[in-house]
Amino acid sequence: MTGTLRIAVRKFDAFENAIVRQFQDFAASTGTDVRLEIEALELNPMHQALFVDGRLLDGSFDLTFLATDWLAEAQGAGLITDLSPFLEQAPPPDFPNGWSPSLLGLQRFAGGFWGMPYHDGPQCLIYRKDLLEAAGLAVPTTWEEFHQTARRLHDPAAGHYGTVLALFPDGHNGFYDFCVHVWTRGGEPFDGDARPDLVTPEAEAALDFIRTLAADGQAIAPDCAKLDSVQSGILFCAGKVALMTNWFGFAALGETWADSRVKGLVDIAPLPRAGHGRSLSLNVFWVLAIAAGSRQKDLAWRFLRHLASPAMDRLTTLEGAIGVRRSTWADPEVNRIVPYYHKLDELHAKARELPRHPRLSAIAASVDAMLGRATTTTMPSRDLLAHAQQQILDILR
Repeated sequence: MTGTLRIAVRKFDAFENAIVRQFQDFAASTGTDVRLEIEALELNPMHQALFVDGRLLDGSFDLTFLATDWLAEAQGAGLITDLSPFLEQAPPPDFPNGWSPSLLGLQRFAGGFWGMPYHDGPQCLIYRKDLLEAAGLAVPTTWEEFHQTARRLHDPAAGHYGTVLALFPDGHNGFYDFCVHVWTRGGEPFDGDARPDLVTPEAEAALDFIRTLAADGQAIAPDCAKLDSVQSGILFCAGKVALMTNWFGFAALGETWADSRVKGLVDIAPLPRAGHGRSLSLNVFWVLAIAAGSRQKDLAWRFLRHLASPAMDRLTTLEGAIGVRRSTWADPEVNRIVPYYHKLDELHAKARELPRHPRLSAIAASVDAMLGRATTTTMPSRDLLAHAQQQILDILR
């Protein structure tokens, strides 16, 4: 009798298409008589299903995509399975040396290993090199230059905006962007225990920059409050944005997506900086974890192990997501298609990580709410930051 392996997937065509093809390869190469059932979910519905509705415990899913900033919450609630015993018995090829250490640390805590990396791509500056060259502009290295470049390249009549922000309140890019802006100004928004330090000149300058950019109709795409990271990335790949800060994966998607309008026109650079800050990146990635309620954990691990092979990691990349193995990053064919793929090692060398905390989702929601007020009211930034800081302190209590 044919069994079913059920997986919760972050809704994104590249993820869904890659998983289908990878499972077909798994079934064909192993002779496993099983079918795959995918449920693709947007971020907020995904968090609701996994963490509130209990679907990692009731057998609804055998495997799930998890963002690394959800891992402490999932592990603390007993929702996912420690992969250490599986890794000891049957590790993937070249584990752990086939991966950058930065992709194996966030899921290693509390005496266990809680997810295999699947999709990577630190934040970077992504830009249309043809538009910069035509305007005689250099790649911006400071946030002030970034804003001015966006204004220079903003040309809705020609079909493209200067830049875009992903401000949809899903605890994802708005929160991440705020932290990046504080870091690149020399500040530290949180300590290692997630205690906030938001009433600072660096945090105020970061929030002022975001709200000023969001309000600048001569630089930015409209309705950014409705755009998440995927939608803003697709907008860039559709040729409607000149430059943006976003995940490396959307630069690669510009080269691999069948409907891309920017193929061959894209390049990447380190994120801008300001003041005494330095350029860096943000290390947040997607892992695949085994649900605690799965009744076929051995089968789930066999598929996870297959996904972690060099060939399947390369397939992840060719479908438009971002492979996580060093072999993929250095692959000549991959770099022929996406000429800047080899830069992933450099980005990871400068990557920062968010504090690992079981209430990080609630903390992110507070920052999202602050950004929402910042972009829709005239409340002073310092007051908004003080209010968010107190909210987060209450959450931590």
